[in-house]
Amino acid sequence: MKGAGNLPTLSVNAECLPEAWEKAVLAVWDDGLDINTQYDREGDAPSKDATVIITVHDPFAEPRIHKNFPGGPVELEVYRQEVVDGIHDHWIDPAAGKWTYTYHERLFAYCPVHRLKDRKSPIHAFAAVDQIEYMIHSLAKVEYTRRAQAITWMPTADIYTEDPPCLQRIWCRLVADGTGGLMLNMNTHWRSRDLYKAWFMNAYALTDLQRVIAERISKKIGKPIGVGRYVDISDSLHLYGRYLEDVKNEVEKMRDGLFRSRAWETTHPALELMIQEARANLAKDPDWYAKGGQRND
Repeated sequence: MKGAGNLPTLSVNAECLPEAWEKAVLAVWDDGLDINTQYDREGDAPSKDATVIITVHDPFAEPRIHKNFPGGPVELEVYRQEVVDGIHDHWIDPAAGKWTYTYHERLFAYCPVHRLKDRKSPIHAFAAVDQIEYMIHSLAKVEYTRRAQAITWMPTADIYTEDPPCLQRIWCRLVADGTGGLMLNMNTHWRSRDLYKAWFMNAYALTDLQRVIAERISKKIGKPIGVGRYVDISDSLHLYGRYLEDVKNEVEKMRDGLFRSRAWETTHPALELMIQEARANLAKDPDWYAKGGQRND
């Protein structure tokens, strides 16, 4: 029920990622709750916040990349490789004050710790679990299984850090496409999410992981598997008060509904060039961008 004391629950439907991002920004801007956050600085306006369910019916439909998300093609490729390929897993070192996790590490090598308090070295009481491999095996064995999921949250570690994972869970299921093939549907569930600065990169990388899972299942069972709809569920999807003026400028553009004029197809020559150059540099040195690689904003 809408009213005082309730966080709004919003639903967005879109055909592709750029359209989904614009519709979500407009929905939270128009109907989100004004509320403070733990990250506010003195003088910051309240954030706009809501629980949001976003359905992208064809996550690989073109255009696939929005030109105006805060970042650029290089950042997008770096982040995709961080999530899908684990190029920054070596940055995990909580005892040294560095990262406590990456999504790739939690999904591909989930290793519950016995202790991780005050940044002391964790005690790994269990062997690492490749949850993505488990999902692939489960879906290959029983295509309609409802058990194919992977989690990130680790209560023995994450309650002690100031930067716990936003992504909480991935769930996948195969659905017949009516022509003898199968489509891999994916749901992702997020605890908290920066809609303006993080959502697009998150969704771009996670849908690429969806593609990878579909391809690996297909290879395993010898049957075509396509990428189906992507559903993105955020308990708290927000626009921070400190940058609402920046968002306001984008919202004024988004009102016209012409998202295609603000998006790139993946085959755009300039985009392809920037991404290929980024891939070449990252192949030589995964830390290339962190060391000051050329930004393409």
